[in-house]
Amino acid sequence: MGNRFQGLDRFAAGAQYIGGRLRPGTSGRGHTVVDPATGDDVLTYALAGSADVDAAVAAARDAFPGWAGATPAERSEAMHRFAARLAERAEEFAQAESLQCGKPIKLTREFDVPGTVDNTAFFAGAARHLQGQSAGEYSGDHTSYIRREPIGVVGSIAPWNYPLQMAAWKVLPAIAAGNTIVLKPAELTPLTSLLFAQAATEAGIPDGVVNIVTGAGKEAGEHLVGHPAVAMTSFTGSTAVGKRVAEIATATVKRLHLELGGKAPFVVFDDADLEAAAHGAVAGALINTGQDCTAATRAYVQRPLYDAFVTAVADLMATVRLGDPFDESTDLGPLISHAQRDRVAGFVDRARSYATVVTGGVAPHNDGAYYRPTLITGAAQDSEIVQAEIFGPVLVVLPFDSDEEGLALANDTPYGLAASAWTRDVYRAGRATREIKAGCVWVNDHIPIISEMPHGGYKASGFGKDMSTYSFEEYTQVKHVMYDNTAVARKDWHRTVFGDR
Repeated sequence: MGNRFQGLDRFAAGAQYIGGRLRPGTSGRGHTVVDPATGDDVLTYALAGSADVDAAVAAARDAFPGWAGATPAERSEAMHRFAARLAERAEEFAQAESLQCGKPIKLTREFDVPGTVDNTAFFAGAARHLQGQSAGEYSGDHTSYIRREPIGVVGSIAPWNYPLQMAAWKVLPAIAAGNTIVLKPAELTPLTSLLFAQAATEAGIPDGVVNIVTGAGKEAGEHLVGHPAVAMTSFTGSTAVGKRVAEIATATVKRLHLELGGKAPFVVFDDADLEAAAHGAVAGALINTGQDCTAATRAYVQRPLYDAFVTAVADLMATVRLGDPFDESTDLGPLISHAQRDRVAGFVDRARSYATVVTGGVAPHNDGAYYRPTLITGAAQDSEIVQAEIFGPVLVVLPFDSDEEGLALANDTPYGLAASAWTRDVYRAGRATREIKAGCVWVNDHIPIISEMPHGGYKASGFGKDMSTYSFEEYTQVKHVMYDNTAVARKDWHRTVFGDR
């Protein structure tokens, strides 16, 4: 199976990173990271308990004054070193990510790791550009200006589907703005989050600025969100869990950022390039084995192209190669676990009673959590397979007639994270980007992200932005400062309280 990252050796001291060092958790319970491609154990570690969360928050709180007081240039220089360190260790990160997630190595080498390095370099530059409104005399007698100030200790929770990138999306804007952070990665996939924090320390970012607590959601996660010394929570995960996070955060009146589930529509108009749309649908549906909240999951195809699109997608799906994630020819790895594979299979098996499984819909006979690329047709718009987030390599295709109908169907789920429109008509494209209710709408592509542009949802997909300078809106307090310019003891407005003009 190739030369694999050795998690046991790398994290023998524990899977918690607090105040610049690894340490074991104190919950009294253990957890095992499992390679989903083989079922082999990768690392058994002690989970974090509430005491570990308290220690991490204390470390972050102690580090906050010094980090917040650093100049933007000082924070920027440290983060540039951070980006360089990540680039130096790129192969180690790629192997660790592929091992714990089952991602094909070509995905981690070409997408996850380079994207994280680029994101780090972007925020290293953005740290020097925390902008506010220009100073001015808006009242005539006073000068006003805006300060952007860090919030304090951020408590963030990241999911298992993109552990490295999600660690970066949480940590980077927070620390670029001068905050300190405690991040809880998913228990299934802590390896690259821990490596990420270690690389920050190696780059000279002070101890306590970036802390990792690896524990269960009920114990470590909820304690982190509800901690009175945590000023902000950022959560990425399911909408159901996001509601619970919001409930806890609201009780302590803290800043909240939620990036939740998705059910991205893929709208193909009858003038679209059929070959491009079919290739885009397969890539957009199967990236990361479909475990992506922006993955193409619902293809709506205008009726003149519908049959040809279904045939083209089925043919392309048949060429996708499942295999060892460390084999560079592998296209599709396993799902994160056997439980997730069985969950996906359950959706497909239930759909057989009301829809047609055109291709796929089976799990290969091996030890890994694999599931074949699956194409479904004939489902009703209100069916489970169309409305629910499956989080697996499953694409449902439905026809539509008028442009109005296609766009209405695209908006007809509770989610609004991402979408795409496929057309050669600039007016159709413009209408689609205006009318589809999603945080990102691609035209003639699906999935690409860039550090300079924001990521976040509408509706039940949450609120707030990751990446880009727009993310600073989540991680900074805006303060209005106002100076009197008159040096007059008795102001004209005082007469509203005492005296006459």
